[in-house]
Amino acid sequence: MTEGSKVKSATAHKKFQAEQLFTGEDILPEDHVLITDENGKIEDIVLAADAGDNVQRMKGILSPGFINCHCHLELSHLKNIVPPHTGLIEFLCSVVTKRETATRTKGGDLTPAEARMQSIVAAEREMHDNGVVAAGDIGNTADTAATKAKSKIYWHNFVEVLSFTDEKAEENIIHFKSVLESLEEALALSGTPHRSSLVPHAPYSISPKSFKMINQLTAGQIISMHNQEHPAEDELYKNGGGDFMKLFEIFGVYQSPFPVTGKSSIRSCLPFFNNGQTVLLIHNTYMPEEDIVFANEYANSHGLSLFYCLCPNANLYIEDRLPPVHLFIKHNCRVVLGTDSYSSNWQLNMAKEIGAIASGDTPRTPGSLKQYLQWATINGARALRWDDKLGSFEKGKTPGVALLNSENWTSERLV
Repeated sequence: MTEGSKVKSATAHKKFQAEQLFTGEDILPEDHVLITDENGKIEDIVLAADAGDNVQRMKGILSPGFINCHCHLELSHLKNIVPPHTGLIEFLCSVVTKRETATRTKGGDLTPAEARMQSIVAAEREMHDNGVVAAGDIGNTADTAATKAKSKIYWHNFVEVLSFTDEKAEENIIHFKSVLESLEEALALSGTPHRSSLVPHAPYSISPKSFKMINQLTAGQIISMHNQEHPAEDELYKNGGGDFMKLFEIFGVYQSPFPVTGKSSIRSCLPFFNNGQTVLLIHNTYMPEEDIVFANEYANSHGLSLFYCLCPNANLYIEDRLPPVHLFIKHNCRVVLGTDSYSSNWQLNMAKEIGAIASGDTPRTPGSLKQYLQWATINGARALRWDDKLGSFEKGKTPGVALLNSENWTSERLV
């Protein structure tokens, strides 16, 4: 950006000045002004003395729009249905048994389907108004298609495969491919920027054959996988037992369908992928240092682009603990942020996710505000491969403009 001659006043320009200006890479002091055209395209960052008149001055931090790398929009009707701090296994059992029967309405007599749609619409609006410009959204259905078709948010649809056994792998993949095709068809003519890919849900819900099929179907694509949210995930692969058996029984499975490898879940499952994918590992709440080292080394040697997505408020909601942020910083991991869903969060606000880390236990969260803002913006844009348009205030981009209040960790979308 330049700091040159004064910018003449013009109705086509929008000029923003706050206490700090985060560019996507660095935090600039108050004497800088962001200038966009009337459509939000970045034109310049100049010194306040050169900005001319009609500058909008406000408190807080100006930031590029946020990238929510992990949410489940279709579960928005589960707000306040699953109580906090149940632990992962009880949480999963509640979601599986209640997602079809729970409803959340705001007045009127609605059918369950109408109530679910109402919740999806409200959740999308909340994310948009709080400054989210792109999202990696998990879905097992195409229920969100109509809302996304009208949205101003960029969507990467992660169509999440559940496939416990090799015997039903082909049948399950066919089903979830049809969900992906339904989403693509609904969004094709909408003008909403979007992509879709099949992804594995988690190591405790994908059989070896299912992993292999997903690997072949996602060459060069962006995928995600829930990772090490609970110690029982590793126990399942190390000895074939543990607390996940309670979840499996809901599906009529009474012994572990997964191979006993004697290794952690990530060491057992990440090697299924070798096709140039960008991989987002989600949550990582109980990921030990040795597995971080393993995952980084495997990705580097097998042509994968690896990101770690943290959803701190969801981790606090479910397990009442944060992931080992200090270890991801120590090992120079590429970190991004997400909100998860209303089944596991009090709100869908990326500012609250930044705040949960920034306000966390200091030895475990030793990073800086600049670092956390990078995770919420440019890193997320790179992970979802929209960094040519989003994530930073570079000339020619249209990344959105958000205003962050770091005193109470709230935000609003300005552009």
